[in-house]
Amino acid sequence: MSRTGKIISWIVGIFLLLVVVLIIIIATFDWNRLKPTINQKVSTELNRPFAIRGDLGVAWERNREEPGWRSWVPWPHVHAEDIMLGNPPEVPEVSMVHLERVDATLAPLALLGKEVYIPWIKLKQPDAKLIQTIDRKNNWTFNLAGSENPDPNQPPSAWTFRLDNVMFDQGQIAYRDAINKADVKVTVNPLGKPVPYEQVAGSKEDVAKKGASDFVFGWKASGTYNNEQLTGDGKIGGMLSLRSKTNPFPLQADLRNGTTRVQVAGSLQDPLNLGGLDIRLRFSGDTLANLYGLTGVLLPDTPPYETDGRLIARFQEKGGPVFDYKNFNGHIGDSDIHGSMTYTQGKPRPKLAGELESRQLRMADLGPLIGVNSGKGSEKTEKAKAKRGDAASQPSDRVLPHDKFDTKSWDVMDADVKFSGKRIEHSNSLPLSDLYTHLVLKNGDLLLDPLRFGVAGGTLNSTIHMEGNLSPMRARADLHARNLKLKQILPDVQAMQSSMGQLNGDAKLTGTGNSVADILATSNGDLKILMNDGIISRSLMEIVGLNVGNYVVGKLFGDDQVRINCAAADLNVNNGLASTKLFVFDTENAVINISGTTNFANERMDLSINPESKGIRIVTLRSPLYVRGTFKNPDAGVKAGPLIARGAAAVALGAVVAPAAALLALISPSDNEENQCTNVLREMKGKK
Repeated sequence: MSRTGKIISWIVGIFLLLVVVLIIIIATFDWNRLKPTINQKVSTELNRPFAIRGDLGVAWERNREEPGWRSWVPWPHVHAEDIMLGNPPEVPEVSMVHLERVDATLAPLALLGKEVYIPWIKLKQPDAKLIQTIDRKNNWTFNLAGSENPDPNQPPSAWTFRLDNVMFDQGQIAYRDAINKADVKVTVNPLGKPVPYEQVAGSKEDVAKKGASDFVFGWKASGTYNNEQLTGDGKIGGMLSLRSKTNPFPLQADLRNGTTRVQVAGSLQDPLNLGGLDIRLRFSGDTLANLYGLTGVLLPDTPPYETDGRLIARFQEKGGPVFDYKNFNGHIGDSDIHGSMTYTQGKPRPKLAGELESRQLRMADLGPLIGVNSGKGSEKTEKAKAKRGDAASQPSDRVLPHDKFDTKSWDVMDADVKFSGKRIEHSNSLPLSDLYTHLVLKNGDLLLDPLRFGVAGGTLNSTIHMEGNLSPMRARADLHARNLKLKQILPDVQAMQSSMGQLNGDAKLTGTGNSVADILATSNGDLKILMNDGIISRSLMEIVGLNVGNYVVGKLFGDDQVRINCAAADLNVNNGLASTKLFVFDTENAVINISGTTNFANERMDLSINPESKGIRIVTLRSPLYVRGTFKNPDAGVKAGPLIARGAAAVALGAVVAPAAALLALISPSDNEENQCTNVLREMKGKK
């Protein structure tokens, strides 16, 4: 052998010897010696404690599934036992994650292409604790080393990471949140055998269309959320579908939080990048207001509800995530509800927009909106409000609603919602038809413009403005009633069916306060009402439930039924005190003039009723009456003193020129000839 050949042989021999020695060293190396270095390095990078406290080892095996010569390259199979990941200093818990054992394999040849490829990883008894403190510090946000002051000139890493599958026997997740008052434990288990998507969440046509993967894991949850009992269960897909950009990740859940139940079934697109969500969403409960704690969507208190629709979410929109709840159907109390809504998590506030429709609306189901306990299941609504600390505070001796408007939460969300009620169910004493309103809420300022009803063959058109961004709230109401038919207002009164009369009115009021009672107690404005061709009798007062009215009418007219030619009222309201500029009933027997005040602050009345007979027709009583007392317990009687001097009422009417002129504006030109109030008011206006 030549000298050159000997040198080459020695080099090859030494190289082979080194390879053998390296293999022996690697095969016999005690990897536990690296634990202190690994623990320190990982802890430094994560800015929180990390430790492999058990055995660390590597086994080398061929991957016979690799093609050709690649199958001879040994792959390292790493195992580590008793692994702990701690919390940041601001979270007072020892550990965030504990793993009894981890097994993983690494593809060595992928490292040549600067890719860390782990085909699978197996976890034994994974246990995680997610914690958020009262000062909004949490342990799931990682502050990585170098992330505080990153170098803008540092090029992105050329290395990539790929993980195909995660397997585990059973996982435990604990969630404690001091802000949301949550303490929840979730157990996740493999299903053993994958469950087809269509078997849980949809039909085969849906699968063909969406391409959703099978369900692989099942989960159960229990605990408390927002101080309410929480339970739930469901299913999710596996790791392969989690990392897929084309096959949607399947998910299904059935959650109960207190009296609220939420059911979802559908899929998540491109889950690692939160591409989008397409699910069937059903939820129900005692009041929609309880959904705020679960969803962040501000909704009013309502009777018990249930709804079912399709939710499509787009998480990567420029203005923020967008949630479309499409073509849902359901009910609130005994009223049906349908529509589509869009919720956008934008800045400076999220916004809810859409259109709602009720084909059969019960007015009683709207009671909670103005602090009135009414409608199906109202007792459940009140219990739900009590648990939130919003229990009704209606004094036993008051009539006006004292329930508070929750204005403190109005600024958490903006809204632009249109609502229409096609058929309205209400008591026969006030028949209502088409309801339409356009609600706009912006920065705590609420506007209903218009709020429109069909009432008794006429219309009630109003604008309601409530400035919830002020404390106390400032409110304004502008109402206009036109052509309300008397025979439709009281359809059960036979005598009224021959009446061709109608009711017209205007009201403008402003006030401050956070309840209907407080607003009226501080209100300023005026109220004008005009009614022609009506009927009044004791029996009518009994029908409408006015015992004081029954007494007054009996004193004035006895048991007779009396026709009203015209009734006109012009009231001025100053700081909650309503005083009469004009309040008169022109009947076939007499002219009845009412004067005095009504105090909305203390709910007390002080009214005088002065009758004047017409010609030879004599009213039953020639002395003035009084109506005093509270709204809850009114009192009426005959005033002590002399009889009314003849002509006194007429003299009083001579001083009401301006109110009479103002009330004439309530009569439309087309009704001028038929409306008896026209002549009565012109006569008043003409008195000098």
